[in-house]
Amino acid sequence: MKASPFRTALPLTLALLAASPAGAQEQAQPVVDLTPTLRETAAKLQVQRIAAFDDRGPRIGAVMIHADDVEAQVEKAARSGLPLAGYTVMVKDNIETREWPTTAGSLALAENMTGRDAPIVARLRAAGAVIAGKANLSEWANFRSSNSTSGWSAVGGQTRNPHIPFRNPCGSSSGSAAAVAALMTSVALGTETDGSITCPASVNGVVGFKPTLGLVSRTYIVPLSHSQDTAGPITQTVSEAARVLTAIAGTDPLDSATAEADSRKVDYARGLASASLKGLRIGVMRKQVGGREDVAELFEAALVDMAKAGAVLVEVDYEPQDEMFEDEFTVLLFEFREDLDAYLRASPADIPVRSLADVIRFNKAHADTELRWFGQDLMEQAQGTVDRQAYEEARADSLRMAKDEGVDRLLAEYEVDILVAPTMGPAWSTDIIYGDNFSGDIGIGSIAAIGGTPHLTVPMGAIEKLPVGLSFMGAKWDDLGVLKAGAAYEKVRSADLATVRFASDPRFLEKVMRPAGD
Repeated sequence: MKASPFRTALPLTLALLAASPAGAQEQAQPVVDLTPTLRETAAKLQVQRIAAFDDRGPRIGAVMIHADDVEAQVEKAARSGLPLAGYTVMVKDNIETREWPTTAGSLALAENMTGRDAPIVARLRAAGAVIAGKANLSEWANFRSSNSTSGWSAVGGQTRNPHIPFRNPCGSSSGSAAAVAALMTSVALGTETDGSITCPASVNGVVGFKPTLGLVSRTYIVPLSHSQDTAGPITQTVSEAARVLTAIAGTDPLDSATAEADSRKVDYARGLASASLKGLRIGVMRKQVGGREDVAELFEAALVDMAKAGAVLVEVDYEPQDEMFEDEFTVLLFEFREDLDAYLRASPADIPVRSLADVIRFNKAHADTELRWFGQDLMEQAQGTVDRQAYEEARADSLRMAKDEGVDRLLAEYEVDILVAPTMGPAWSTDIIYGDNFSGDIGIGSIAAIGGTPHLTVPMGAIEKLPVGLSFMGAKWDDLGVLKAGAAYEKVRSADLATVRFASDPRFLEKVMRPAGD
């Protein structure tokens, strides 16, 4: 059996050297315990890759802005002895950092320079991480148009999938996942309302974790829906995701949803090294595989790997109700208007918009740049007539169907510890005229998103060099159990991921990518 490159014990520095513009194109598995010198070397190579791919060379479009002194910051932080000493972090540009404006990809927020850190960013700094820059995203977390192109924003342009650049990176945490996949950063922060961490992680071939809602603060993050929004890590390995989660989790007095976080929080990296699938009861969500035979084959191979490692596979029967998605949409329409209005009113920056209505007017006034490729029908719907009673009924119903009759029922009825399904199919071709064209019949991450329960995606293989992820979902607050299952699967995965190679040679990018200014 050929070893997966995600399982080899090579330092991140060697992975970066192998994938640097002058080196070979094959990825290697990073590990988390690096010496300060190796952290410093890794940072230098990450800066080189940003320059090669997004500053001076053909654009992946993952990084919107970055610090000029990353290497100096890493040199200082790497010797601090802190848990994330010397890690570089790219932060999705709907999360506030004190150095740069927070735009959510919109020109309306180009001057949203608040001068403050979101609590999760402050926690990363306190853990020794270096905030290296801001990552591109789908504008307004992809809640502007029903015909949008994922990974596009008016501020950052189009993010491309590093594996095959005319393919899409998914969204809305597009730049965060692409930057990790292209080794431009050690780790990244994304945010998810429904699939915005897990989908980009899956199609970019990296690990993405959506925590239990309420484990991580949302303060000073441009909102979409307080019922479903959460931040989470995007990384190369599950253990790195666990370390980042340990740093950012905790109660925030400004976010009432996190009231239980301190009492629920644990060291999420503890026990991952010895995590095993032996005896773990895994619920197999066969109906969520979709109609693609190639995805089904990858999923079957992953199930064989887990069974050989001692997991007990249990077939579960689940079909989501259409009403769940309809109710979710009602919730998002109402909360987007209410939550965004509150955020914009409270911003200390000198910005031209203080409400969703202002944003809609701004976009119309700047239609040549903001509305050139697609419109803002979702924003206009959100500004419409959803009343509070209809919203409250929709929220109660969607939560019941996703959590009580979804995740919770399946775990209890089939007596399983974890649910698994493919996360997404392979990345589709980016089409800025017609919009996204992904298959909607693969995966079932919406029940974790609506229900507020944890969801992890881990690479399980590739189709024509395009990555496909495997989802692990569990009960509310069982974030550690989900991470352990994913880490145990990483150890036994037989898929040969060596064929999943991002375009590490800028000369290759020049041949396949359209001009950077399109």
